Formats: sequence, C-alpha cells, structure tokens
Amino acid sequence: MTADTAQSLARLAAERVDHRFKGLPPDADGLTVAELAGQRRNLFTGGFATPVLALSAERLEHNLKLMETYAARHGLTFAPHGKTSMAPQLFQRQIEHGAWGITLAVPHQVRVARAFGIRRVFLANELVDAAALRWIAAELDADPDFELICYVDSVRGVELMDAALRDAGASRPVDVVVELAAGEGARTGARTEAECAAVADAVAGTRTLRLVGVAGYEGEVPKADSERVTAWLRRLVALAAGFDEAGRFAGLDTIVVSAGGSAWFDAVAEVFAEIPELSLPALKLLRSGAYVSHDDGHYRKLTPFNRVPEEGALEPAFRLWTQVVSRPSAEQAFINAGKRDAAYDLDLPFAQVIRRDGAERPATGVTVTAMSDQHAWLATTPEADLEVGDWVGFGLSHPCTSFDKWQLIPVAEADGTVVDYVRTFF
Repeated sequence: MTADTAQSLARLAAERVDHRFKGLPPDADGLTVAELAGQRRNLFTGGFATPVLALSAERLEHNLKLMETYAARHGLTFAPHGKTSMAPQLFQRQIEHGAWGITLAVPHQVRVARAFGIRRVFLANELVDAAALRWIAAELDADPDFELICYVDSVRGVELMDAALRDAGASRPVDVVVELAAGEGARTGARTEAECAAVADAVAGTRTLRLVGVAGYEGEVPKADSERVTAWLRRLVALAAGFDEAGRFAGLDTIVVSAGGSAWFDAVAEVFAEIPELSLPALKLLRSGAYVSHDDGHYRKLTPFNRVPEEGALEPAFRLWTQVVSRPSAEQAFINAGKRDAAYDLDLPFAQVIRRDGAERPATGVTVTAMSDQHAWLATTPEADLEVGDWVGFGLSHPCTSFDKWQLIPVAEADGTVVDYVRTFF
C-alpha cells in the first residue's frame, strides 16, 4: 500500500457517522467510522436500524482469495471491474490479493480511484469527453507511475481524443486498446476486423495515443453460450496476432489482450491459454468484478465455477436485513425495504432467513413478488411463520446495483459482530 493510499483510507476511517448513512445505529452519530468499528457492535442487537445491508466478512475474504488463486493458476493478470463496488477499501484488498489494477467504466470512477492512490486503471470504455481528457492528461503528466489504458472503437473517437489531448498540451500519450465488438447487435466496439484496423491506423497517426493491445467484453455476445463466446474470444486473439504481425506494437514491453466479465471467465482462461507466441509477452488481462461480493441470483446462476466445480465456488456475501411492517392477510406481508434499498434490475430479492427473539430459521414459504419504492411485496404460503416485527434476511441479485444503494456498508462476521464498514462512491 502506498503512503497516499494509506492516508486516503485513514480519512475514510476518520469520517463521522451521521444521518447520511442509512441503517447505522442512531446513537452512533458523531463517532468516527473507526470508533464505531472498534466497538464491534452486533448487527442484530447493537442498535442497527432496518433496512440494513451487510457484507459477510468470511465470504468476502473467501471470494478474494479464490479469484486470486484462479488468476494465478491460469496465468492471467487480473484487473477486477471496480464499478461493481466503487469501494476504495475493496480496491485495496483486491490489489493486496494480486490484482494488477482496477477496471472502471467512466471518468468519475477514475477520479475516485486516483483519489485513493490507485496506480493502474483499465477504463473499459471509449473516452471522448474533452474535460475528462484534460484531467486524464494532467494526471498522467503529474504522476509518472500512473498507468491508464482505455478503449477506442472508431476513427471519429480517435480524432476527438487526439484533438482534446493536443489542446490540453498532453506530454504523455494515452494508452489505448482497440475494442472488438462481440457481434452484430452487441454493445460497443468495432464490428469487423477491417474496422479495427482502420481504428488502429488512426491511432498510429497521432502522437497523443499509443496502441497497446486489443480488448472486448464477451458477455455481450448475442445469444451467448460456450460455443459462441469461445468463437468470439478466438477472433479477439487472432486480431491481436494479426496486429502484432503487422508491426503495430513495436516499441512496447507487452501486448495487452483483455476480456472477462463475471459469467464467462472460464472461456477467457481457456482461449487465452491458446494465445500464440507473439513478438512480445502477452498481458492476459481478466476484468471480472462481480466475484468480490458475488450474488444470490444472476451471477450465482451463471458463474463459471458451476461449469467447472473443481475450480472452487464463490459465495454470496450480501444479505439485506429488513423487518415485516404489515401482515394484512395470511397470504401477504410487506417489509420496510424496496427499490431504494435492494437490487431488483435482474432478479427480485430472495427471502432466506427469518429472525425472531434471537432465533434464526429458514424463510420457508416466503417469496418476493414485487417492489415498491420503500416496500417489498411478499407472498406467503401456509408454511410461512411470519409476524409483524420479524427480521427477514434477503439474498440479492446483481452486485453493481446493490453497492450503489448504500454508502456505508457494515461488514459482519457469522455471529453478527460488525468488524468494519465499507464506504462506496457511486
């Protein structure tokens, strides 16, 4: 950890707890985050107010270690997608677990990372905003240790970047990778190899940009399955080899070949193992980010560890604790958490456990059917033993939209002892 990072994280620990942070104990107002963490309060008896989102300390550490060993086992360099959490403390823990750097999506997120001393950033997006490019140029010029790589996918984008960087008087070129689209109708990226070559030619015609590799996102392959994803990844590898043969990477130390969301990183590992010998070492950059907290829905169903169980298993680390506030009938109940508290964009929350008088049991017969702003609608069967006042713990889907609803998240051990708080910056 650099001195700058340590100082920035210390400032987070010195932040005062108050009304800005939902779910935290009202009687903790005025304490610093470090002071509150030092009290090691219990999530269930220490004054926390529902709804409250908690991260499992044990599962978080398990997931960090698992992906560290996975990347090492497969010869992959790892730059996890930090937009999943936007939590500098988790950025640092990922780096301590072997990450090369952090992947981000928009300039604001890069500013957050830089404020906390992150030295390497992969910006998985094309950056054409002149104000953001002026700031990037200033950061690169001021800090020779700062490394940034971003996408380019069009000649027009290259022209805009070049103009903005020239106007900014940039002295260091911005490193870029040509993004190969995942197919017709996919998201961003140049659609064909010929278009990719035209973008690379445009980069070569500037002094403000430097081509360092190729990249893309296999999660956008239309009708994605193992065969289609693998075929696209082989196109990406072939594109890198073709660019190398054409001499496009002369003068570099490594050639970046990057892909890897959280659903198909097993395919990435398999195909990247086939990268032929290039004129320079290949930096095989995996960007999967949802692993850090995992989830109980979308990614739990799609995780590559389900397809290759001998590699291990990620564990869902989030649980949203709520209370039953209305029980209008034997078939219906309502809790005090809704769209503003729980991720719901991919799957509705999953009722897992019920707590009453300190005892915990499975949430049998309880299903979320809909979400309002501050309530979730529960359908209950005759097996559901549910009363007003009960605490109900829910698993969540899609980590990105879980983190962005909570600015300060308790990290709790299995017995409920809260040992830390994670600050987010969405």
